[in-house]
Amino acid sequence: MRLEEMSWPTVSSVSRDAAVVVPIAAVEQHGAHLPVFTDSMLLGEVVRRSAEVLGDEVVWAPLLWLGNSHHHMDFPGTLSAAPRTYLDVLGDLIENMLTHGFRRIVLLNGHGGNIVPASQAVFEARQRHRQRTDLLLLSATYWLLGSQPTDLGPGFVQNSMGHACEWETSMILKLAPRLVGEIDAIEPVSMGDPFEPASRGWITKDRSAPGHIGDPRQASAEKGEILFSRFSEDVAAFLKRVASWDGRSWGSEK
Repeated sequence: MRLEEMSWPTVSSVSRDAAVVVPIAAVEQHGAHLPVFTDSMLLGEVVRRSAEVLGDEVVWAPLLWLGNSHHHMDFPGTLSAAPRTYLDVLGDLIENMLTHGFRRIVLLNGHGGNIVPASQAVFEARQRHRQRTDLLLLSATYWLLGSQPTDLGPGFVQNSMGHACEWETSMILKLAPRLVGEIDAIEPVSMGDPFEPASRGWITKDRSAPGHIGDPRQASAEKGEILFSRFSEDVAAFLKRVASWDGRSWGSEK
């Protein structure tokens, strides 16, 4: 069920135990070879494929393309909400859904810079509604829902998400090849070691002058299909767990 296609009486008739998913992505630079709408395009395709599997089990809100991308603001074309502004936007979206009576709300993320604010937004919402015992508030990033590190089989050089990398370039090659620039001459940029397991504050130019992180030369449309299939299966499996939640337990059975 897509929220944007429903009238308010139709929304009113939906079970308040239905899972409501808010896809959140970004508009930001993706190296010299991919469009700035890459994250939103990729999440939109993962949502489309997952929705085909889930049918009416889930209410899908329209994709929010404005993300937290201030670390990319040195590159033209990036559009970003400041971190605290973005946190408020996500918090308001959660409150909107709660006002309409929904109890299972998922922020489904498609951008690395949204991971922390999405987690914080659901944490803060739970504190605001701490007297309730019927809420399931979640944030999840689509490429992190499967086993980690991701084993995609032979031919892949990455086992985790980079930026405008083998994975993202492969998926755009599958989805919209006309939007992919020349990749054969691109020099790879290492993922590096940012003092893990610590979390280091960074801007993109700390890590990459051209904007990509990873090796786009390894990309192919065939790999893109493998990635879309894997990620959409992971999202559908996760949302089935949300839909089957018994309304009171801390966890769920996989």
